[in-house]
Amino acid sequence: MLCLGGLAWNSRHVELEDIVDGAASLLTEFLQSQDPDLTDSQRTVREAIAKICQRFPDEYWLETDRSKTIPLELHAALACDGWLGICMPEAYGGSGLGIAEAAVMMQTIAESGGGMTAASAVHINIFGLEPVVRFGTEEQRRRFLRPMIDGKERACFAVTEPNTGLDTLKLQSLARRKGDDYILSGQKIWISTAQNAHKILILVRTTPLEQVKKPSEGLTLFYTDLNRDAVEITEIDKMGRAAVDTNQLFFDGWKVPAADRIGEEGHGFKMIMHGMNAERILIGMEALGLGFAALRRAATYAGERVVFGRPIGQNQAVQHPLADSWMNLEAARLLLMQAARMYDQGHTSGEYANAGKYLAAEAAFRACERAVMVHGGMGYAKEYHVERYLREVFVPRIAPVSREMILNYIGQRVLGLPKSY
Repeated sequence: MLCLGGLAWNSRHVELEDIVDGAASLLTEFLQSQDPDLTDSQRTVREAIAKICQRFPDEYWLETDRSKTIPLELHAALACDGWLGICMPEAYGGSGLGIAEAAVMMQTIAESGGGMTAASAVHINIFGLEPVVRFGTEEQRRRFLRPMIDGKERACFAVTEPNTGLDTLKLQSLARRKGDDYILSGQKIWISTAQNAHKILILVRTTPLEQVKKPSEGLTLFYTDLNRDAVEITEIDKMGRAAVDTNQLFFDGWKVPAADRIGEEGHGFKMIMHGMNAERILIGMEALGLGFAALRRAATYAGERVVFGRPIGQNQAVQHPLADSWMNLEAARLLLMQAARMYDQGHTSGEYANAGKYLAAEAAFRACERAVMVHGGMGYAKEYHVERYLREVFVPRIAPVSREMILNYIGQRVLGLPKSY
């Protein structure tokens, strides 16, 4: 695989010249629509990421969706220019920037037309190893961070289980200590990129639930090799984001070195919780990018499509819903950027991160739906791309936490209402 000015490329997809020609206007569009509230650092990130993303036009993403081929070229292109470590410490090859800059990065990637497919190809690299940074040993940080930042290793993230869903404290997968190793048995579900990952960040029980004083105790975190001899990986056929594999994992007798345990045994839950606000912010910004991409296509089509002697965008029934979507997307973006600033300043509660993710996912869904409807019958055709956006926009509405659980959180933590579940 070659690295050409920030672009890693091979011949699996469309030719390089097709990518460059097909995306000539993307960077210009981005630079003309800069958000006035961005800092100089955030603006620099947006411009740099846009320059990389212009090499991957909608035709590229249509092909990855059709062929169900993970976009390793984008992953490699971002690694070439050092962006996979945007939030990682400089001592290990990262950029040492904040979640606010990472949020701008992920919005830009999704907004380029790659949507949740593009974002999911690099998502885990941005926040996933935060527990290693915060709770790992110096030896672990040096061993784990640089290969991921350099793009030499790809990781997946495994928490959810078939029988527990969002009830993380009820995880049933177990690890028992045996000498210098742990032996893991259990299953995980909805694990993205496991077909192509080298490493896995996995949360399991080291003390059975019935033997702990509090359900949050007894959970332990590991970052280790994804050993395919010990782990059965089964891909889930799904509605959208076909290019990024989603999987179910089964393992029994999987030997994991104790040296790959992150932090103290039994304290894994608090480590996972530390990164959840960051994940909500990033997922929300990815949803917004997808929503803005859909809105841009809808507005362009509405301005060019002439019916009954006038552009359909001249009709208020078309124009007003698009204007409403821009306002809702922009309002959610401002809230998420506030959440990102608060996170970077050490704020630990999750009301803004959760609220921003909720509002962004809903606004993006409406924008994608409206984009399809503005296109009429052509909105149902793959060549216009908006049907792909609509299929993908369900992801941030569901993951990593559902709308209903966010409403529960706000009701209980912000409004002081009794816990409802």
